[in-house]
Amino acid sequence: MLDASTVATKKIYYDDPYAVTFVARVVSFEDGDLVLDQTAFFPEEGGQNPDRGILADCSVADVKIKKGFIHHYLKPSEGEAMPDLKEGDLVTGTIDWDHRFSNMQQHSGEHLFSGIAHTLYGCENVGFHLSDKEVTVDFDRFLTDEELLLIEQRVNEAIAHNVESRVEILNGREAEEAEYRSKLALTKDVRVVSFPGYDACACCAPHVKRTGEIGLLKVVRAIKWRTGIRVTLLCGGRAMALFDRDHEILTRTAQYLTTSVEGVYGQVVKMKEELAALKAQLRAQAILSMRRKVAAVESGGGNAVIFETEVETEAARDAVNVLVEKKSGYCGVFIGTDGTGYRYIIGKRGGDARVLNNLLKTRFGARGGGQAAMVQGSVSCTGDEVRALFEEIGE
Repeated sequence: MLDASTVATKKIYYDDPYAVTFVARVVSFEDGDLVLDQTAFFPEEGGQNPDRGILADCSVADVKIKKGFIHHYLKPSEGEAMPDLKEGDLVTGTIDWDHRFSNMQQHSGEHLFSGIAHTLYGCENVGFHLSDKEVTVDFDRFLTDEELLLIEQRVNEAIAHNVESRVEILNGREAEEAEYRSKLALTKDVRVVSFPGYDACACCAPHVKRTGEIGLLKVVRAIKWRTGIRVTLLCGGRAMALFDRDHEILTRTAQYLTTSVEGVYGQVVKMKEELAALKAQLRAQAILSMRRKVAAVESGGGNAVIFETEVETEAARDAVNVLVEKKSGYCGVFIGTDGTGYRYIIGKRGGDARVLNNLLKTRFGARGGGQAAMVQGSVSCTGDEVRALFEEIGE
C-alpha cells in the first residue's frame, strides 16, 4: 500500500515547469493506474485540469493526486495492450507542451487579474476553474463594466512590463507573517507564486517565468454570481484564437452588409428596427385577414372551425375571441396541414373548451391545455377528422 508518510511522488513541475520529457521509476502499476517516483505531469488540482501527454508509449487519459502520490491513468492506442510494467522499471514520459503552456498562460493571467482586482476593489477570489476552453473566476463582490475594463487594462500593462515570477515555499512563522492571497488558512509548507508589484498567491500549479509570456488577457464574459460576479477570461493563444475568429466573422459580416467594420453595429440595429416594423405590419394584416374570415361566419348557435396553413398565434387567438362572441358552441382555429399536423386554439363562451381538448387527446394524442374559456395545443390528424369531431361533439 502506498504510504505518503515515507515517500511521495516528486513534482518535477515544481522545480522546472518547462520540463517536457523525463525518466521516472515505477512505484506501482495496476489496471492502467501508474504511480511513479517523480513526474512532470501536473494532476487535476486547485481548479485546474491535468496535463496531457505520453507515458510508457501510452496516452495519459487523466492525472490525479491522492495522499501525496500522483496517479497517471494510461490509455493504450486502439488495438494495443496495456504495457507490462512492474515496480522498479524505468519509464519515459513526455507532456503535451502546447497544452501545458496554454494552461500556464491562463493561470498566470488569472493571478494577475485576481491580484489587481483585490488591490483596486478589495475583491476576494472565492472560486476558480481552468478547463481546456476557458478560465472562470468567482469574486465575492460585484464589478461594473468600467471596473472590469480597468482591471483588464492593468493586467495587460503588467504583461507588457514582463515582470519575473517568483516561487517560494514558506513554513512556520514565515507563512504566518507573509502577505498573500489564499482561499484556505495555511500556516506551513505554503507554496506562494508572486508577480512582484501585482500579486502573491498560494498556488500548486506551474506558472510562466515572466508575465510577457502570457501574451495578453481578455475578459470574455461577466455574469452576476451569488452576491458577486463570475468572470470568464482568456489569455495568450486562446485569446488570440478568439480575436481571429471574431475578427473574421465581423469582417465577413461587414462585407455582406456592404459597410465598414465600424458600421456593422449601426447597420444591424437599423435592420432589426426595420424587421420589427415589418413584423408589426404583418401581424396587423394577419389579424385583419382573419377577422374578414370570421365575419363570413354566421352568428347564432352551433360550432365553428377555421383552417389556416400559416398564421401567427396572436391573430388566431384574436379570431377565436371574435368567434366566441358570434357562436354559442365550440370555436376553433387550426393552423397547419394534414401532413405536418396542426396547432390549434379553441374557445367556448360560457362553457368549457377543455372538454373538446380532452377529446382531441383521447382520439388523436393531442398535446396542450388551458382554461375553460380557451385552450391551445397541437395534434397530428387530418382536417376532415377535426371537422367530424366538431360536428360530433355538438354545442
